[in-house]
Amino acid sequence: MDSLFAKADAIQPLGKKRKASYPKKSKDSSATDRTLHSIAKHTSVPKSFSKLPDADSSYSHIANKKLRSELNRHTAQASRAKALLEDAEMLLADEAGKIEVEGEMERTWRVGQDEILKGAGEEAARGRREWKLDGGPYRSRYTRNGRHLAIAGRTGHVATFDWLTGTLHSELQLQETCRDITFLHDQSHYAVAQKKYVFIYDRDGVELHCLKSHVEPTRLEFLPYHWLLASIGNAGYLKYQDTSTGQLLVEHRTKLGACTAMAQNQHNAVIHLGHQNGCVTLWTPNLPHPAVQLLAHMGPVLSVSVDPSQGGRYMATAGRDGTVKVWDCRNWKGAVRDWTVRGGSDVELEWSQKGALAVASGGGVNVYTRPSIHTPMHTKAPPPLYLTHPIPNRPLTSVRFTPFQDILTIGHAAGLSSIIVPGAGEPNFDSTEADPFENKKARREKEVKGLLDKIQPDMISLDPEFVGSLAIPSKLTTMTAGDGKAVEIPFARLSRMERLKVSGKADNTEDNSDDEVDDNGKKISREERERRRQRGKGKSLKRYLRKQRKNVIDPAAVGTPYT
Repeated sequence: MDSLFAKADAIQPLGKKRKASYPKKSKDSSATDRTLHSIAKHTSVPKSFSKLPDADSSYSHIANKKLRSELNRHTAQASRAKALLEDAEMLLADEAGKIEVEGEMERTWRVGQDEILKGAGEEAARGRREWKLDGGPYRSRYTRNGRHLAIAGRTGHVATFDWLTGTLHSELQLQETCRDITFLHDQSHYAVAQKKYVFIYDRDGVELHCLKSHVEPTRLEFLPYHWLLASIGNAGYLKYQDTSTGQLLVEHRTKLGACTAMAQNQHNAVIHLGHQNGCVTLWTPNLPHPAVQLLAHMGPVLSVSVDPSQGGRYMATAGRDGTVKVWDCRNWKGAVRDWTVRGGSDVELEWSQKGALAVASGGGVNVYTRPSIHTPMHTKAPPPLYLTHPIPNRPLTSVRFTPFQDILTIGHAAGLSSIIVPGAGEPNFDSTEADPFENKKARREKEVKGLLDKIQPDMISLDPEFVGSLAIPSKLTTMTAGDGKAVEIPFARLSRMERLKVSGKADNTEDNSDDEVDDNGKKISREERERRRQRGKGKSLKRYLRKQRKNVIDPAAVGTPYT
């Protein structure tokens, strides 16, 4: 029995773990490892897998614990984001991928859409689509993030949908002519240029507003940073509607008749208009006349587009004379390049985010890339063709590049066609500006932030760099003595009498009025001068009363008593 108790006492409880003994590593083992040192010189662990440096707590002097923890959290998040920025820059490609041919005798424009689909990935191949619709010809417009598409047929068929997932937001049969469509600040609202007025609808297709001040509109543009809806119509009036307040900001009379070509410069928010007499005008809300007016074509201007990749420096125009011209907005002395297009129908133009120019004319679409279209050429030879795609359904009424995608959407009489144009879209997007994957909460936050950061229309100009610069001192200044010191005051800030004195138009005859004397040599008081100044006033009233008393017999005036 004693031996059993002795064995029971020797058994250890189950909770205690057995200690294992391992041989100790020498401290200099890593120093002698040559393989480790050879790899470490050319290899680094990504910061997303390593422990990020913690931010230094510099808010220990703040007594409020909640505020101190919030500031420490923001500082730590900023330091981590700065440390992860180097890894993110490795994924940003400087140049977008284009079609590359193997031999010198091969050309990129010989590559068709079928070959591009075979070489493209599954996600990129989803952009090649054909929509066959009966309400054409159609015009299309994308949102800023390139996720949602709005279409408008000439016969009144209007629809908005998410083209990636195929989710239909709204579909309307308006049963009247629709000339253009555009989204407002996001996909929740869109405007349609109908036969007589501009109508605004929500995402579900419910009519919200009827803008009766926009009569017979032909083209629409929305300025996202200013929340302005610009329209031009058959009457020739360019009108700006503030969509945040609902008021009509200003309307400009172009005096050039009906207009069917309109585009905006995304760099400075200037509106470009093409007119029937061949002129192209540039407009801002704060000028009643065009900021720039040039004769671009010998016939009506059919389409205008501005290159967003070069900061709005280049503008392309197409006219009824069958020519396409590229202009340098910094120098209006002449076209940088011009060439003649095939086909006698209307010509449509559109620039992509990476500087590719799409020209739709006749029965096909041609795409040109930079730097050939920006290189000055004295001859009228067309630039080297990058890509072409035939479309038999005439007329071609609109061309739109999808933001952040290598997709070009063409609107025609039978519906819409989307083709793949490698290297046309911007590969990197800024989620604070336009996020294709934003959710409902992010969209709401972006809308509120956009209203808070709204830019005033007075700041729209050809040179947006003037904001924040020093104002040029006015040359019209005058010297005035104030408190014994001479002070320069701008001419515009002077009072009316002082402006008249400076310009020499003031009446100085009353300057010595205090020294007036009567016939006896006595000084005339101020009351007497005012009384004499009013002498002879109201003669017209006295003449009127005298005529009224002409046929009235007054005994006191005649001097005879009653009989």
